[in-house]
Amino acid sequence: MDRYLNDDHRKLQNRVRDFAQEAIVPVARDLDERAEFPWENVKAMAEMGLLGVPIPEEYGGMGLDPLSYLLVVQELAKYDASHAITVSAHTTLGTTPILNFGTEEQKRRWIPLLAEGEVLGGFGLTEPGSGSDSGASRTRAVREDGGWRLDGSKIFITHAGVGEIFTVTAVTHPEDGSKGITSFVVTKPTEDVDAARARGLGHCEDLTFINGVRAGKKEDKMGWRASDTRELLLEGAFVPDENRLGEEGIGFINFMKTLDSGRIGIAALSLGIAEGAVDTALRYTNQRKQFGRKVYDFQAVQFRLADLATEIQAAKHLTYHAAWLMADDRPFSKEAAMAKLFASELSMKATIECVQLMGGAGYTDEYPVERMLRDAKVCEIGEGTSEIQRLVIARHLAREAFPEA
Repeated sequence: MDRYLNDDHRKLQNRVRDFAQEAIVPVARDLDERAEFPWENVKAMAEMGLLGVPIPEEYGGMGLDPLSYLLVVQELAKYDASHAITVSAHTTLGTTPILNFGTEEQKRRWIPLLAEGEVLGGFGLTEPGSGSDSGASRTRAVREDGGWRLDGSKIFITHAGVGEIFTVTAVTHPEDGSKGITSFVVTKPTEDVDAARARGLGHCEDLTFINGVRAGKKEDKMGWRASDTRELLLEGAFVPDENRLGEEGIGFINFMKTLDSGRIGIAALSLGIAEGAVDTALRYTNQRKQFGRKVYDFQAVQFRLADLATEIQAAKHLTYHAAWLMADDRPFSKEAAMAKLFASELSMKATIECVQLMGGAGYTDEYPVERMLRDAKVCEIGEGTSEIQRLVIARHLAREAFPEA
């Protein structure tokens, strides 16, 4: 990976790895079992600057390149995907829409709070009736003096309970289809303000909260169980004009651009899960003996691990290349979809294979591969299913082959 990584990248990787081994590994299984949000570790990650890695220093971030950010997500996911998605959803989905599409005043008002980790952010696009069909949004925004009245709900929203700043879409001009969707920034208090005050993280007293924005029930999920996922409800919420993000009618376009970046983030997260599973299986098969030999010494086991290692290397190239294109301000939508598709399906394949290689031990919570398997599945669903990625790639192929069409 020397083509992509420099010494600064490796130092960051090592720093995150040391943190994960010291702070995440001892608690990951318990947090997963209790579906408890890892506030203590989130505070530590905020203090390390990990909640604002690619955000310019002038707005409170670390000012590093996109690959640095992806390496953080990847490294965290080797040990626990819930920690990785907390950073990924907060950064790519919660913060960068404001950075990319907001006014200077909006950036100054909200981004430092997010980049420094004082509060957590989220992204509201998916609805009960519009998952893969994001353009079928039913959340409405009706014009009123000085702003908009929003009614609707967003589902499966990461940080809907624990977060305070969210970018959401709403239909402002129903007659215009996807070109009638506008994006807004909405705010609400975190789910436990007293606890946030006590730990000094997760709540900002100076934020102006919007009445009618609240979190629904917490989802009891198969994987990513230590990540906060809930419905975000918009019940007659009056959103002032200064909270509109971008021009009217381009909310859908801007959110699709955000998802392109998010797909690279999920590719990195998926890659980390696959690496973590293979590392665990490699150690286990070199310790476990069957028929008087180390399990690893059987050629069939070596072949399976070799195939997975080869596919992991391929996923790295796809993911890092997409990040390089993004950093170089080149088109990367197709490459992001390819990276996300390949890496997410690899994470599922790798975790299943590693459970099998470890036998009964892999099926218990004594080892992390069973948790990694559960965490891997949603990578094939979130930020565009595998089917949607194939559609995106196919459409790019057609446009490239027939540019005149």
